[in-house]
Amino acid sequence: MFDRLTIRIFTIFLLTIAFFLALIVLLPSLDSRNLTYLSNREKESGNILANQIEQEFTHIPKDSFRWWMRFIVVMDNYQKPGQFLFILTPNDQFITADTKNIDLVKNFSEISHNIADPAKKIYDSQEIIGPFLINYANDQYRLYVLQPSSDAQSQFVNLIFDHPLLLLTLMMLISSPFLLWLSWSIAKPARRLKQAADEVAKGNLQQWPELETIGSSEYKATGASFNHMLRELKRMQELQQRLFSDISHELRTPLTRLQLAVSLLRRKQGESNEVNRINNEAIKLDAMIGDLLSLSRQQYKNNEVREYKQINLLFKQVLENAAFEAEQIGKTFSIAKTLPDVGILCYPIALCSAVENVIRNAFRYSHHQIIVSFTVQQADIIITIDDDGPGVADNELQQIFRPFYRTSEARDRESGGTGLGLSIASNAITRDNGTIKAEKSHLGGLRIVIVLPIQKQKH
Repeated sequence: MFDRLTIRIFTIFLLTIAFFLALIVLLPSLDSRNLTYLSNREKESGNILANQIEQEFTHIPKDSFRWWMRFIVVMDNYQKPGQFLFILTPNDQFITADTKNIDLVKNFSEISHNIADPAKKIYDSQEIIGPFLINYANDQYRLYVLQPSSDAQSQFVNLIFDHPLLLLTLMMLISSPFLLWLSWSIAKPARRLKQAADEVAKGNLQQWPELETIGSSEYKATGASFNHMLRELKRMQELQQRLFSDISHELRTPLTRLQLAVSLLRRKQGESNEVNRINNEAIKLDAMIGDLLSLSRQQYKNNEVREYKQINLLFKQVLENAAFEAEQIGKTFSIAKTLPDVGILCYPIALCSAVENVIRNAFRYSHHQIIVSFTVQQADIIITIDDDGPGVADNELQQIFRPFYRTSEARDRESGGTGLGLSIASNAITRDNGTIKAEKSHLGGLRIVIVLPIQKQKH
């Protein structure tokens, strides 16, 4: 039952409250400086002392000269080392040789004045006991004894009892391990669940069996549901991949026949606008099927191994190819900054293909100019690709990375785009723990911003 989180929280909370209530009720009685009544043995010892002094007082006439001085002499004879005796007269006057502690005894006599039930109270390292009855000249006198305390508590304990806030702080420190254990038992499986969710967000659909064994029963049930969800997601991905492959292969067969029929039609009837249109659409459909298969393989079948690569070496060939292509089509391609000498952990072929797709997309829609920039910012490398083309509306900047999303049918038709290039690039960059987004460019067109985490090479 204690394995359930609700029972665990309730139990710890209840025990903590009960612990504090018990301290509030019991602690005042644990202070040894409180007024306590004497045991029978202590009471008997005090009465014996009082009787002995009373016998001596019978030899002192009431009206004799300085009779109270003779009282002091008798008291000195009966008090033990470190002990002082005080006698309270019926007129509430104290007779004693120890005048420096008379205020303590006065304070004690106000709270303990019942002869039939004498008490004891500790003051620092001393204790006062009494009163004990002494009969003298038909009057009742009370005897108090000041002596070293037999069970004086330490100054630290006194400090705690005298300062409630300090006592509360101490009790909180005592209960902290239990509360920390409760917090840890709640937080540990939550952290593991978050770690698993982060991995799933990155596309890693491996199961986490330990989620079903750590934490309370609620966390274990959540872990089991989480793993069940992962199994279903993986099954759906496999079904989707199979569907993509089957559809693509099924489409390729009639598409090949269509292209063959176009070739035969050209031989028989020659060139015509209708034949050219059919051929162009067939080529476009073939490219779309190829891109769709590429996206499917990239998402669900990744045989490429992640490697540590230097930025300046990884994209060197991509940038050289882009510069050559720009020269052929009469556009200006430039690199704003020198490639930094930093490394990243990536799938190199897929990442280079992604950056190349973005650059080709800029070539397709730019008027004259494309600028690529590499900037190191803290622990990231930021790659920006700017063009001076028509750009994209603000409300479509986040949509252009969706598969088959088209901002303008006419433009896409004219450029020959399939609507999958940026989606493929986005998927490849996400797999490398990076991000990609679109912004307005200072050149007037579109800016694509790619952020990749920098990694230090492990030796």
